[in-house]
Amino acid sequence: MTNADDRVRRLAIRLGELCVERGVSVTAAESCTGGGVAAAITDIAGSSRYFETGYVTYSNAAKQRLLGVPGETLDAHGAVSQPVVEAMVEGACRDSGARLGVSVSGVAGPDGGSAEKPVGTVWFAFAVDGRLEADRQRFAGGRDEVRQAAVVHALEGLIRLLESLT
Repeated sequence: MTNADDRVRRLAIRLGELCVERGVSVTAAESCTGGGVAAAITDIAGSSRYFETGYVTYSNAAKQRLLGVPGETLDAHGAVSQPVVEAMVEGACRDSGARLGVSVSGVAGPDGGSAEKPVGTVWFAFAVDGRLEADRQRFAGGRDEVRQAAVVHALEGLIRLLESLT
């Protein structure tokens, strides 16, 4: 197990502990991470107590069909944008019934970047009980490093949100 894998495992364990303590279920709507967040969560024994549904919506059509992301939003902002990740997490929470959710959409590379959205650009949205937060990160490295960093950031953001609940 690499240090990065160990870090992801520790974060997923902590997330699970917090979900159980607070009686919260979690969902993930993923694009560029391809299910990496859901895999990290479900790698932990007992995760079925707080994780039921995840979504890998790699295409724009899947984002629309499974998560209800409006086509107009995708057309106006592109898949790698704040409005799209916010719509993704809202759709995932609505469909799954989870109180806590994360969505991820980015340009993992090696191709697909632009001047406005270079390779390594990843948008995240986090939701808890209807409250939304979004942020954009720019990760260095190749495709694997960008995807791994995005999984770590997603788990850290979920933990932060849960720790903020009283």
